[in-house]
Amino acid sequence: MNMRKAVFFLLLSVFLFSGVALALDREEPTIYIIKRGDTLWGLSERFIKDPYYWPNMWEKNQERITNPHTIYPGQIVQVFPDRLVFGPVRKQTVPEMVEDVVEERVFTIRGREGRLMEKGDKPVGFIIGTNNARVINGTDDIVYTDIGLSSGGREGAKFSVFRDEGSVAHPITKEVLGNKIIPLGTLQLTDMESRASRAIITSSWKEISSSSYLMPYTSGLPREITLKMPSKDLNGYIVDSYSGAQYIVEGDIAYIDLGSDHGALPGNLLYIVRDVTPDKIATEGRVDKLPQELLGALVILETGKRTATALVVKSVDPIIKGDKLITQTK
Repeated sequence: MNMRKAVFFLLLSVFLFSGVALALDREEPTIYIIKRGDTLWGLSERFIKDPYYWPNMWEKNQERITNPHTIYPGQIVQVFPDRLVFGPVRKQTVPEMVEDVVEERVFTIRGREGRLMEKGDKPVGFIIGTNNARVINGTDDIVYTDIGLSSGGREGAKFSVFRDEGSVAHPITKEVLGNKIIPLGTLQLTDMESRASRAIITSSWKEISSSSYLMPYTSGLPREITLKMPSKDLNGYIVDSYSGAQYIVEGDIAYIDLGSDHGALPGNLLYIVRDVTPDKIATEGRVDKLPQELLGALVILETGKRTATALVVKSVDPIIKGDKLITQTK
């Protein structure tokens, strides 16, 4: 199965419209006329059965779709089993142009997904003690930090609390990319000394203990990430996951080796693929490369300079560390 057909079968979760079913039985395309309210996301989901196909559709139709947030009622679309081809905009439809009609795909995140603290980055402080030497602490408990007046601390200052899960090495190059840190909650400084402070835990979603990292404050409130087409080709690897489990599946958080320095942005969609090695005995050395296996897709939620946190939005086979990431399928 070539990669284009694999993309077609990636998300078979939407009912197949009867007009498209007929198109699958013949080589001639079905003709569809854009209506007011249609979106690239919706067209991808309806006809290709893959809502995440729309960046590919935009990339291959940029002469007809100069702005992915603007499509025209009356524009003709040829529907093939594995692609959509946009025709020119009819002149009489231009006055009916609808600005920003594309209903962009939005993902909600809570800021609890964790990330890689890259080499060179450091926590702003640590929890150095707990009230009554408690091992497990939660909301409204008192803890003590090494942030004091001499280091710029002030009463009322808020910080996010993280647990260090250890260093993460690249599965291919073995380079240490940083440390995986998992969010635990937030705290607020209440009483200040020169080199230390008392604090109250204002929220917690995991147990907090001594030696936890303190990082600049983020509220943990839900925020939205809009799906967007990458501005350049991105190629990388999955290097770890939030759970640390052997297999990564749909809905899991993954950490990747692409960041803002590589041109990656929150909202970018990447396909997850794996190289397939030909059987040398069967091929007698005549074939050295096979089509990649398409495993799923992920969306970048947050970027560092050289790494990023991502959500796996689709998996058709178990995903592992070291699987490849690409922008466009071949």
